[in-house]
Amino acid sequence: MPNFLACDLGAESGRVILGALADGRISIEELHRFQNEPVRLPTGLYWDAFRLFHEIVTGLRVAGRSRGLKVDGIGVDTWGVDFGLLGDDGALVDNPRHYRDARTKGMMDRAFRTVSREEMFRQTGLQFMELNSLFQLYAASQESMPALEVARTLLFMPDLFSYWLSGRQACELTITSTSQFYNPREKRWALELFEKLDMPAKMLTEIVPPGTRLGPLLPHLQDTTGLKDTDVYATASHDTASAVAAVPAQGTDWIYISSGTWSLMGVELETPLINDHVLAHNFTNEIGAAGRIRFLKNIAGLWVLQECRRAWAAEGREYSYAELSEMASAAPAYSGYIDPDHFIDPGHMPERIVEYCKRGGHPVPEGHAAMARAVLESLAERYRQVAESLETLTGKRLNVIHIVGGGSKNRLLNQLVANRTGRKVIAGPSEATAIGNVIVQAIGAGVLKDLAQARALVAESFGVETFEPQE
Repeated sequence: MPNFLACDLGAESGRVILGALADGRISIEELHRFQNEPVRLPTGLYWDAFRLFHEIVTGLRVAGRSRGLKVDGIGVDTWGVDFGLLGDDGALVDNPRHYRDARTKGMMDRAFRTVSREEMFRQTGLQFMELNSLFQLYAASQESMPALEVARTLLFMPDLFSYWLSGRQACELTITSTSQFYNPREKRWALELFEKLDMPAKMLTEIVPPGTRLGPLLPHLQDTTGLKDTDVYATASHDTASAVAAVPAQGTDWIYISSGTWSLMGVELETPLINDHVLAHNFTNEIGAAGRIRFLKNIAGLWVLQECRRAWAAEGREYSYAELSEMASAAPAYSGYIDPDHFIDPGHMPERIVEYCKRGGHPVPEGHAAMARAVLESLAERYRQVAESLETLTGKRLNVIHIVGGGSKNRLLNQLVANRTGRKVIAGPSEATAIGNVIVQAIGAGVLKDLAQARALVAESFGVETFEPQE
């Protein structure tokens, strides 16, 4: 029975999950869970990279030492855009920054003075967000950050952890495609952007496709974890790419939403869609499993509700997500609209929502239940807007929405999406990212033939729930 370990790191927490393939099905089991909390220092907001790697190794030790498992592969997936810089000796020269770090403020417009928005989109086909890797690097360059002067290799976050596991330095394709310095049509680094923005391109290393075997687990980690003769794979290392790989969909008339802190909403295409209309709608072309194009929009998903929950907890009222959903279900429907993408920055979320509503002439939600309802209603409305844009841009009628990831467990949101969009919603699996991580490793190892077989296996193995539109 082939076993694979998915090291799945999200913006709030991480897990090491066992995926076992047997009897025409796949099963998953969480072996280790840990928090992922950024660290704010006088110089900025950082990921606690060494702690995260320590937790990954702890999870591997559970598999090897505590459970005595024979493991066929290990793969790491994380959020997009963030990276670490390595020196000549392979050591970090600066701790990886968090994508919400304030240093990128204004950098997008500043970069456009040198390279136009149109030219940048023509080369990369990527949605414009200040947090993108390109603007993080540009900010470091403009600040003359010392680490940039000595950096020899750039590795995105999952690639950094894979390097620490295997010793091989490489950038996996799906995570590379989130950077805004990858050219998806020509399938290479967009080196012209580095030249025009006067940023060092010497740190760009080889790009490998998802499913690539990077090498065996390093000897000292084999000893520590008890995982002998275990390979490390570059899975679909962007968590959304893994999640989309695990969508149990049929046909081509479907939309996916990878629902969590962010909502990534889009369709699969065979080739990039890069034109003036796509630029005007600010959609993105990222790479998925099997070379598919993830044509999508980033939406500030359940982040807004998470930040409200955090603020209410600081005031002494702690809610579980299930409680918030129940409260919102009992609250009256919200007649206004709160744009989720207006609230990318952390802090003081309930107060900022009230200010937004007053400024825009929207009804002010009174109380925690009403605010939770307003956030979910507004997120469903945002999904409707994006679904209609997807149909306009692709010229296709899209009849079904597949919601996967942790947010797929929010039954109220699922029903609101069906109601607002007028489309059937299929929710699940909730652990799509970890499942996708596992099946891409299995394809790379030759256990599964291709993505079609893998999706059929997911559909056979995990239950889903269907929501039809209601008035």
